[in-house]
Amino acid sequence: MTRLSTTLRGMATTFAALLAVTAVPATAQAEPEPKAPADFVALRTVAPTIIQEMRYTTAHNFVGERVDGYRQPRCVLTRPAAEALHRAQTRLLRQGYSLKVYDCYRPQRAVDHFVRWAEDLDDQRTKAEFYPEVDKTRLFTDGYIAERSGHSRGSTVDLTIVKLPAKPTRPYHPGQPLVPCFAPQDERFPDNSVDMGTGYDCFDTRSHTLDPRIQGAQRANRLLLKNSLEDVGLVNLPEEWWHFTYKPEPYPDTYFDFPVSAKSLAGRR
Repeated sequence: MTRLSTTLRGMATTFAALLAVTAVPATAQAEPEPKAPADFVALRTVAPTIIQEMRYTTAHNFVGERVDGYRQPRCVLTRPAAEALHRAQTRLLRQGYSLKVYDCYRPQRAVDHFVRWAEDLDDQRTKAEFYPEVDKTRLFTDGYIAERSGHSRGSTVDLTIVKLPAKPTRPYHPGQPLVPCFAPQDERFPDNSVDMGTGYDCFDTRSHTLDPRIQGAQRANRLLLKNSLEDVGLVNLPEEWWHFTYKPEPYPDTYFDFPVSAKSLAGRR
């Protein structure tokens, strides 16, 4: 055998070995990301005047970091839920107010992130603001964290009301001093919403919509939100003044896991 033949055979053997190492069986290849059903929409395409402050794309939430599955700061909902919000927004604009959403559709992977965080009892970074009077060992028992969320069905939204013209909200900087979510409004983290008595995602019984300790303007603001949304078919969760679900839900028994992003809407905005 000539030296050239030996060299060529060696190169062929090496090439075959590389193919064997780099070839990936079809079953091991990454599966494509799930997509949203056709009747999911970006809220901005249905109700563009609604303010969006998508908390779980930021570090200003009870987890203390961006939450899994939130690729873009975008409110995604089933079309009936989005159209109901548009009707409520039209009425509120006439009164000098706007809706502001904090969270809409929530992927199951985000809920799983919440569960992991709740099980990590050593992570107390956000306790001072979001659950100052609740022991973290009780988050599941008290119903603040669960393995399933109605948000994952696509017709639930967390939101508030803002007096127009809307003032800018100061950005959150991780590591800054935290204040209890039920402190007076001028002491809490600044939010341009009307005073609801607590901040968003406040793990406390003061967040119950009709908690008797919430009176005066704070109670009136909660009732304005509640009545405006229930008039268009969105039902409040009594334990959270900010939490509403459109009824009847298009997907009452399905928990989706597509990420929150433009790509998930399959060509829709």
